Amino acid sequence: MMVDRRHPRPGGQPGPAAIPLYGFQPPVGTPYGLEVSTVEDFFAEHDDWPWNPPRPGRATFHYLIAVTEGELLHDVDHVTRTVAPGQWLWVRPGHAQCWHPPGTARGPFILFEPDVLTPGTARLLAPLIAHEAPAVLSPPPDDAAWLQQTALQLLDEHRALGRRPLDVHHALRRSLLESLLLRLANAPGITPAGAATAGTGRGDTYGRFVDALELHFRELHRAADYAELLGCSVRTLSRAARDATGKGARDLIDERRLLEARRLLGSARWDARSVAAHLGFTDPANFGRFFRNHTGVTPVAFAARAITADP
Repeated sequence: MMVDRRHPRPGGQPGPAAIPLYGFQPPVGTPYGLEVSTVEDFFAEHDDWPWNPPRPGRATFHYLIAVTEGELLHDVDHVTRTVAPGQWLWVRPGHAQCWHPPGTARGPFILFEPDVLTPGTARLLAPLIAHEAPAVLSPPPDDAAWLQQTALQLLDEHRALGRRPLDVHHALRRSLLESLLLRLANAPGITPAGAATAGTGRGDTYGRFVDALELHFRELHRAADYAELLGCSVRTLSRAARDATGKGARDLIDERRLLEARRLLGSARWDARSVAAHLGFTDPANFGRFFRNHTGVTPVAFAARAITADP
């Protein structure tokens, strides 16, 4: 089973001012960018790590857990989520996450890289692949039973490595994964009305920009940085952002940094200096001006207000 401690980004150090970013590196012999196990095996195999003490991290791949028994607690973007039987937890690339101590939860645990999905399927799944999609999904009972069985079939095929030719084995795993995700995405009440149409451009410039922003907003702060990363001009990137949101690329970059600052100053209770360093500000005073210009209050005042409002 892949665990976070194997995959720190070179030079990334955990600590109050840096949440490390992890790449996908499953156990030796696991083919392609897909690994399937169970949440109970994950807890059993890793003793008291990584929940004692809790260690937040980010990943470049998807975590998908179906809870079939018990209850799972998991922090996603500094908010504790409770996942009950029949529900699914989906942690997407770039989300800050943190494990809680092992509980009674049981169920399939699927980890996969974005490029495991075929481009056509990825477009159809755009609303659920999006970073802003809900972390906890509650399909209706009829869909929940089918989804659970399909996840168990995927687990069985994953464990059948060597039983069939490798390309057939992987094709079966990918087919089962895509069937599972498509059914989950189209279960009643899962995808907001109109989201399928709105998300069909996830493979375009704006969609790739959003994905890149989620992974790099801490170190890349200019529209030119993202244009270079995506292989397009700043003008093309800005036009794509405005067509999709009515806002420029720089505005979206600032909004993402501001959202992270609010989360860390509020529920996570970080101090302003640590938040400034985490978001790539070389001078805490610059972060203070940035935050005040966008919110009307200083980081210290915002944090104090959040503490007062916390029940």
